[in-house]
This record gives sequence, C-alpha cells and structure tokens, in this order.
Amino acid sequence: MNFHKYFTKKIVIIGLAVILLAGTFVGGFYIGKQGNQLVRFNQKQIAYSEEAKNLTTVAPGDNFDFNLYWEVWDALKRNYVDKIKIKDKDLFYGSLKGLAGAVDDPYTVFMDPQEAKEFMDDLAGTFEGIGAEVGVRHDVVTIIAPLEGMPAQKAGLRAGDKVYAVDGESTIGLTLDEVVKKIRGPKGTKVTLTIIRGQEKPQDIAITRAIIFVKSVKTEMRSDGIFVIKISNFNDDTLNLFYEAVNTVLLKNPTGIILDLRNNPGGYLETAVDIASEWVEAGPVVAEQFGENKRNEYPSNGKARLKNIPTIVLVNQGSASASEILAGALRDYKKATIVGEKTYGKGSVQTLRDLSDGSALKITVAKWLTPAGDFINDKGLDPNIVMEMKEKDIDNNLDPQFDKALELLKKKK
Repeated sequence: MNFHKYFTKKIVIIGLAVILLAGTFVGGFYIGKQGNQLVRFNQKQIAYSEEAKNLTTVAPGDNFDFNLYWEVWDALKRNYVDKIKIKDKDLFYGSLKGLAGAVDDPYTVFMDPQEAKEFMDDLAGTFEGIGAEVGVRHDVVTIIAPLEGMPAQKAGLRAGDKVYAVDGESTIGLTLDEVVKKIRGPKGTKVTLTIIRGQEKPQDIAITRAIIFVKSVKTEMRSDGIFVIKISNFNDDTLNLFYEAVNTVLLKNPTGIILDLRNNPGGYLETAVDIASEWVEAGPVVAEQFGENKRNEYPSNGKARLKNIPTIVLVNQGSASASEILAGALRDYKKATIVGEKTYGKGSVQTLRDLSDGSALKITVAKWLTPAGDFINDKGLDPNIVMEMKEKDIDNNLDPQFDKALELLKKKK
C-alpha cells in the first residue's frame, strides 16, 4: 500500500484522542508532506520503499521473519471456526491497526477509510453522534466534555463521567477507538452508557443520537461593558467567526474580555496561533520539540489588536491541546489572567498521513511547549486563579468561574 499525497494544512487537536462521538476527533497532530516510510504488502512478499529500507533497522536479538505474518494469516483462513465469515479486508486492516498499536501510544492510530472519513467530517463540524468529547484517564474511558445543547448534555452526561459499558458491553480493555465505534451511530438511534460519577454507584444513561453541528464561536456584548467570546473548537469556521468578534470588540470598545475555552478540545494549529496573535505582539506562540536538538517555533503574526484590553481566560479539565496552546501563550506573555481548573494536559504532536485507499495513519512525532518552555503533557496548565466548578453549582445552574472573571474585570475598570 503506497502513501497518497499528504495534506499540507497543519492541525492541532485535543491530543487526547478526543472524539465528538460521531467519529474520531483525534488530537494534537499536524499534517505535512513527507516521503513514503511504511512497509508495503504485495501479495505475499514484503516490498519496502528506499526510504523505508533506510529507516528499518532490527536490533540485535530481534531477528524475525516476515513470513510469520502469512503463517498466521493462512492459519486463520484455514482453521478459524467461522472461517467463511472472515474477510481479507478485515484481516488486513486489523493487522495495520495492530501495527500502529504496537508502539503503545494512544495517539498513534491507523484509521480505515470509513474512520478516516468520519475524522475529516468532524473537522468540518458536522456529524452524527451524541455530541461529547471523550478521552482516556487512568486507563478508563472518560467524558471530557458534553457539548452544549447536544444529546449527551441533554441526557445528563457530565465532564469526568467514567464510561464502564456501552449498551451493556464492558469497555474495560477496549481502546478508545473501539469504544467510540460502540457509541457512535446513525441519528435517531439510541445508545446506553453505563457511567460512574465520582463515588456514586453505576448508572445507565440512554442517549438518542442526532446530527451534531457546532458553531465554534459564540459572542455576547454584556450591558456591563464586558465582551464574552466562547470558543468551543478550533474548526473550519473558527477563525472567520473570531475575526468577526474582534471587529465587534473594536467597534464596541468593551472594558474587558472573557475568553471562554472551557471544554474546548482543540483544532487547527494555525487558528490557535492566529487567535493568540490578537494579544501577543511578537515572539513564539508555541514550540515543537522533535528531538533533543530539533525545535520548531510558530511566531505571532503581530496583529495584537486586543493587547490593551484586560482579558480573563476560562479553562477547565476539558480544555486541551490547541486550547492549552492559546491559554499558555496568553499566560506566558502576561496578556491574560487564567481562571478555572487545571487543563487536560496534552503535549504531544501527531502527523496525519492520507493513504492511497482513503485510510489514514496518525503518528506521534513531537512534543509541544508553551513560549516559556513548559511541557504540559499529563500535567496540564495551572490557572493563575483556581476556581472549581462543584456539583452543587452544576445542579443549581451556577457558574462561579465566570462570576470570578466578571469580578476581576470590574476591579480593573
């Protein structure tokens, strides 16, 4: 299988292999042009590209024979009890998934053509599912954030809920992608999640799937002179909508801005950089570390039209990847005060490769760091002011984090 021509647009998404539960909304990656690097199967012979030959090495004591692959293939085809049900395509794609999974990295994933299509549909912001972002925490599939107004939220799912079963089938031992497949499905159909919330007993939540469309930027000019910008994802529509918001800010001249990045899983890298550039006048917004001596920086574009407006950034455990890049840049340059809870902590970068048959391969290739050199993977960003959202707040429709942001901005008048 040859690699197809690669995409050129760079992307950074939630990195936590987050999903919008209609397809895999995978994170922390960018897309770029590179040469062929993978083994190509040609009937029952292994053929390598020249570059793959140079990259493929076998450590001493690790000698192996690729014919073993075909021994297993033939044994399954000949001896499996329901061998008439075996499809060569399933065996082949399954072996590629295993190949990617063997590196033991949750963000390095092979996606078959259907999964790859669903992934790109997610980036467009329209898909079918329940409307929730999901990641893996301590080996348990966990709800990172239900999307506002979507079926998951309406059914009562909350950030932090641990998913232990889908339609009665345990999720223990399954990969995130496997759980996603069980949860997503056509609009109008139902799925039941068995979740554990905190120390409570397991409970079943039934959710009816729907078409999910998310306008990624919402704004509000409050009567008290404060302008609110809520960014839910960094998708195809985000930058234009954000620039519309900036134009409104320049017209209305608010006394302060609340930039709400809570439950935002990430998105396009260029979008995060361009948005940060509306506050950051010069310098790197984010850096990638490819190895000990290789580093790539993404500088501000220098617009900085919002640099003199007091700004509060709201974050929580659902703020990840590109959201952390934006919040980290504004924090490091002291362009905003960060309020809320520790962010998710996704600090690795993946490349997404478009393959010839419509499938795709996502590979972790680098770490990303804030302008001050902070590597946040697994530890997240610490807010300047910690303000938790407690269960009683959720139950009573209260938002102490937002209230704290208002309080801080009003003091600066």
